[in-house]
Amino acid sequence: MVQLESGICSCSQSFFCTCHLYVYHFIGENKTWDEAQKYCREKYTDLATVSNMTDMERLRKSTETLTEAWIGLHSYPENNNRRWYWSLPGLEFKETQTRWDSGEPNDVGGKENCLVMNNQKWSDFPCNDKHQFICYMETKQSNESFHLIIYTLTWPQAQRYCRVNHTDLVSGLDQLDDNSLKSGSDVWIGVFRDTWRWSDGRNFSFRNWEYVEDLVDGQSDKTCASGQLTDSFVTKTCPTDKLILINESKTWVEALNYCREKHYDLVSITNLHQQRWVQERIKEASTEFVWLGLRYTCTLDFWFWVSDEVVSYTNWASGVQCDDCDMSAVMEREGRNQWFKKPDNETFNFICSEI
Repeated sequence: MVQLESGICSCSQSFFCTCHLYVYHFIGENKTWDEAQKYCREKYTDLATVSNMTDMERLRKSTETLTEAWIGLHSYPENNNRRWYWSLPGLEFKETQTRWDSGEPNDVGGKENCLVMNNQKWSDFPCNDKHQFICYMETKQSNESFHLIIYTLTWPQAQRYCRVNHTDLVSGLDQLDDNSLKSGSDVWIGVFRDTWRWSDGRNFSFRNWEYVEDLVDGQSDKTCASGQLTDSFVTKTCPTDKLILINESKTWVEALNYCREKHYDLVSITNLHQQRWVQERIKEASTEFVWLGLRYTCTLDFWFWVSDEVVSYTNWASGVQCDDCDMSAVMEREGRNQWFKKPDNETFNFICSEI
């Protein structure tokens, strides 16, 4: 399994640059983290950002050498800037939507950066404590199932178990409100906090630490992350980011024409990974919904992507009837980032894609 470990930034080692969402460049030169960050920003986009296990596999495939290499994850623990995250990538943790027990969080045992739940109430605990835990499984039919694992593990071990055997630790209030999760004992859930940030400023919560200690603030002035990686090395000439949020309100046809004139097309979403990248982009939108490149044709009675991609993945909100004329798809900026249908003549921000 590919895992991340913390390192001191003054060490010199190889590193990964990223140039857009799906391409990584392995740089076989030994540099400090700061030198590697400067190099990537000058020649590509930035040090590599990793949003989920699929990205970890892409990193593995970008080098033929068994090595450790810098990625764009760094920490400034002296600033006391710990932030809470959901374990499941793509979910935004909101301080206004929490279930803390009375007096929590309290760091009573020192740095307590992981959460247990008991009867829907949350308490912070040291991540190296051992508890039972709840895994979440997403099926191909977009159904959800939950699995209480009765043997005890540390929080990182529990997260790793869930990611290998299911999808992730149970994450998000929608999942935690399920009646089957009203356990009367302490169980780990998918919430943690740390001081780590991605170099390119993205708010991805994905971590894959090798050691429990990496979820506790380090002692150095600045700490950086590297990956233990293997497999093939690929080099390409890289463009900039492939998804562009347009903060202008246009009808669906106007948005389509804009994207085709200035970029490539309105965005298509054909899998969960792409869904998570788009929902990260639309957080900065100025409208409640954002147009997608998905439209309904009355003549042929089906939905289609304007890019001619097959409609194999969907994320419709429950109860949406999808058979009206002059309708196109939008993604909601907040909530679960689900899809809704809207009349073509309404105006929203939109996402363009590059080739």
